[in-house]
Amino acid sequence: MNIQIISGTINITNLPGFLKQLADIGECHNITVQAVNSDLLTGSRHLMFAVEKAIRSFGSGRNIANNLGMEIMLYAAGTRQIERALGLGVRMGENRIALVLVGDNGIDDALVHVSELLDTVDPTVLDYSGAKKGEILEFFSITPDELEAVDEGNIPELVLERVALVDIIK
Repeated sequence: MNIQIISGTINITNLPGFLKQLADIGECHNITVQAVNSDLLTGSRHLMFAVEKAIRSFGSGRNIANNLGMEIMLYAAGTRQIERALGLGVRMGENRIALVLVGDNGIDDALVHVSELLDTVDPTVLDYSGAKKGEILEFFSITPDELEAVDEGNIPELVLERVALVDIIK
């Protein structure tokens, strides 16, 4: 499986229309295209780890969701609850976004189409920063005790731990 991630900014004025565009690109190229709110990601490692775990869960028949895009969201959110995973999705208005493309063929052509949807292409929106800290702590329910046990520079590691634990809580 081929995996590509493109990230940047976008102003979404019609959320259902935007999601349909992504679905149409995916269908046209026979791939999965998933949009993720990059403000809740701790880096490309977080997203790649989630994508790889989602692909493996489908390969072994242990998937929770009925499509790979939603399975990616479940792993990236570190949860088995679809409603909670949807909190990692994009919303109306300004978004810092990561778009994941997964498939065997057609990724390069689809990447061109998907990148044209973004206002700016900016790989740094994936990077962990102090500006993301509050939202990430809240979304992933990272407790003060956990922060005390590890220093704040290890917040991305705590999130990766939650992604890994999705398999255990299945």
